[in-house]
Amino acid sequence: MDNSLPPADELVLVDRELAQLDARRSQLLARRGWLIQVLYPPVAAAAPLRPRPPVADSTPRSAQNVLLTLGGTLLTIAAVAFTLVSWGSMGIGARATVLAVVTGAALATPVALLRKGLVSTAESVAALGLVLMVLDAYALHRVALPESDGLGYTAVASAVLAGAWTAYGSVLSRLRIPLPVAVVAVQLPLPLGVLAAGGGSTAFAWAALLTATADAAVVLWTRPAAVRITAATAATALGGWSLLTGGWLSLVSPWTGAPLLLAGAAVTLYAAWRVPAFAAAASAVAGLAVLTACGGLLRSALPDDWAVPGYVLCALALASVWRPGGATAGGGTGTATPSGGRTPGTASHPAAAEAGPGPATRPGLPRGIRLGLAGAGAGAAALGVAWALPPAVAGLLGPVARTTDVWSGEHAARALASYPATAVLVLAVAVAALVALPRLWARCGALALAWALLTALPVSLGLPYAATLALQLLTTAAALWLAVRPGPLTRGLRAAATPAPGAPGQPDVRPPSETDGPATRRRPEGSAAPAAADSPAPTASDPATPTVSGPGASWPAWAPSQPRARAVVEPGTALGWTAYAGGLASAAGAVALALDVRGATFTALGVVLALLAGVAALGTDARRVVSACGAVIAATGLVFAVAAAGGFEDHWTALVLLLVPAATAAIGSRAPRPVALAVEVTGAAVALLALGIAASRPAFLALALALCGVIAAATAVRPDRRRFASWTAAVLFLLATWVRLAVWDVTTPEAYTLPVTVPALVVGFLRRRRDPEASSWTAYGPGLAVTLLPSLVAAWTDPEWARPLALGVAALVVTLLGARFRLQALLVLGGAVLALDGLHELAPYVVQAVGALPRWLPPALAGLLLLAVGATYEQRLRDARRLRERLARMR
Repeated sequence: MDNSLPPADELVLVDRELAQLDARRSQLLARRGWLIQVLYPPVAAAAPLRPRPPVADSTPRSAQNVLLTLGGTLLTIAAVAFTLVSWGSMGIGARATVLAVVTGAALATPVALLRKGLVSTAESVAALGLVLMVLDAYALHRVALPESDGLGYTAVASAVLAGAWTAYGSVLSRLRIPLPVAVVAVQLPLPLGVLAAGGGSTAFAWAALLTATADAAVVLWTRPAAVRITAATAATALGGWSLLTGGWLSLVSPWTGAPLLLAGAAVTLYAAWRVPAFAAAASAVAGLAVLTACGGLLRSALPDDWAVPGYVLCALALASVWRPGGATAGGGTGTATPSGGRTPGTASHPAAAEAGPGPATRPGLPRGIRLGLAGAGAGAAALGVAWALPPAVAGLLGPVARTTDVWSGEHAARALASYPATAVLVLAVAVAALVALPRLWARCGALALAWALLTALPVSLGLPYAATLALQLLTTAAALWLAVRPGPLTRGLRAAATPAPGAPGQPDVRPPSETDGPATRRRPEGSAAPAAADSPAPTASDPATPTVSGPGASWPAWAPSQPRARAVVEPGTALGWTAYAGGLASAAGAVALALDVRGATFTALGVVLALLAGVAALGTDARRVVSACGAVIAATGLVFAVAAAGGFEDHWTALVLLLVPAATAAIGSRAPRPVALAVEVTGAAVALLALGIAASRPAFLALALALCGVIAAATAVRPDRRRFASWTAAVLFLLATWVRLAVWDVTTPEAYTLPVTVPALVVGFLRRRRDPEASSWTAYGPGLAVTLLPSLVAAWTDPEWARPLALGVAALVVTLLGARFRLQALLVLGGAVLALDGLHELAPYVVQAVGALPRWLPPALAGLLLLAVGATYEQRLRDARRLRERLARMR
């Protein structure tokens, strides 16, 4: 009977056991560190303070290096001066003797110094010998070969010196200078030889590429770090120059630059293959070189408008080398040695280190190379997409920057009319490429580019006005439908799940009171070995040790915290918002374009209104709220269009606009709360717009205010809007009354306000008797405000004394009644009116007194007041709090 678990279940069990072991190990290590700190305090804290010896400014080794470097530099300067200045005063024999003796001595001395262990001194003398060899070559050219070409002689001399220095450094392997200097010298023969032979920029680039290839071979097959670093630097410089030259040639002569670029790409890819650490960067450079070469060849064979699509096709072909989930052949986890070999017991292929476990691996490029090539292709494709976007921008924003009158029937000239029509082809190819990737970001990008394609079509293809408007409305409808029902867009996407607390690797954090003790700690089902319950450790019962419970492990709070699970964005949400953004943009562009023709305006506004209303009814989350507000705005546009078509004057247009807030109030009574609130706020904004339009005609403004008050009063019937809407209605009715009185040139508002105040106060009194908990603001506030506030405005403009006196007496009575019966509305309204009325009476005398005072006295009094307030600031705050609490306790 076979009791072995299936591989998937066994893998889950192994992962759980490993998580338990990691958690227990972290717990024990943290506890061990704490115990060490308790038992063995730091020596610095326990030992008495002792004076420290002075720190030396330099070490003997650094001082020695400075002295040797300085000595070698001085000898080199002396040798150069001798060669350039004193050379001509000696005969040929003396010259040969000096060259042979000095150079030979400088090259032979390091041998004796190395035997005695003086490596640094030998380095300095060897460097002097290398410089003398360069001076010997220069002197030989000046004396023996003065007629030879300078570039050619330099190329040959550098090759000879490079070989000599390589042999010298190989014999004296303890010297670090000769071999890197030989690498520097070997960079010159080929490029200088090409220039000496009269070669152009192409030949020079080939010479640089061959030299860079040799440098790459040195990097891959030599061991000294200094040699490899020098060769890598030289290879990067020369290879980069050759690739840049190839890129320039691909623009002026594609068939000349393509071989150079492809050869450089081959060398770079081989280097990336052998050095995995730089595989991504090197293969990206190689990919760009291949793209430039192939794209240049296609550009030479295609018309100018097809140049960018050719590059984009090459880029997408290169990006296709990235295969999600692809593995490489071979097994093992060996690493490459500095010389490019493999360590014993590892796979023979550099890509084997990236192969996943298990037998299901398949051959292919290493991950780093695939990543670099795909990145280069994706970057180039993104540049091509950016080149194709201007027609989409022009199609969206072109109607906004209009140069013709609204409803004139004339259409503005198209922007970017001469832009290549192949831009839409680039967008279409990009959409197809992104759709093929089963990734959420790719699907969102494909959706956005599809919208850009539909928006750019009228510009690129020169479609007529009617077709352009119809296409924009269809784009709006399709985008908003996908925003509500994004299901078709999510097909083929990989489902992403967020690990739940308690899953493997996701501990469940609970307070100490909810954790299990050591004796009751549970293990996951199927777990064979206990993790933390069988070993002594701080328990959950310890007061200072809150625990973290997970799959079979519990550790104190001082243990390292586990990483939290990242939030996962739902594909439907991301795609829905992407489509919704495109739909709103297309809707705005369609409305702006439809303003050219009257009938088109009504059609576009009606379609947009219906679509947004549908999204508000069928959509979810914030899209419902935004769509509801957009529908209100579209309805407002329709009302404006109707008024403009009917030739209404501004004040009549304002009255017609009030249909919108009335409709929003009716819709808000049935819609869910978030949608209802947003719709009502948008309707209130339209009502403010209507009041602003009607302000030029006060009579119509009064009527508009009254109608707005009616709408607010109807809204106040709803329990969730009663308090705010009732106050808004009262204010609107009061404003309407004041405006109407001003229109009638009424100078005695009390004759019109007192008949309203008395019944209102009676109704409030009856309301308070029936409902003692009712607020005084609800019962008496509107009635008092109807009379007190207009009378206060009239009193401030009345030069006589009768009205201010009567108003002050009435306000005093109201204030006293409020204080007696603890009614907040009466106390606040009466006190405020009484204070303002008294200020009006005292104002002339205050002005007269201030005019008689010296100019320095008011600032001085203000300063003293500020000092007094600052000194008693806390007491004033306490007094203010008490006053607020007393007012709050009133009804």
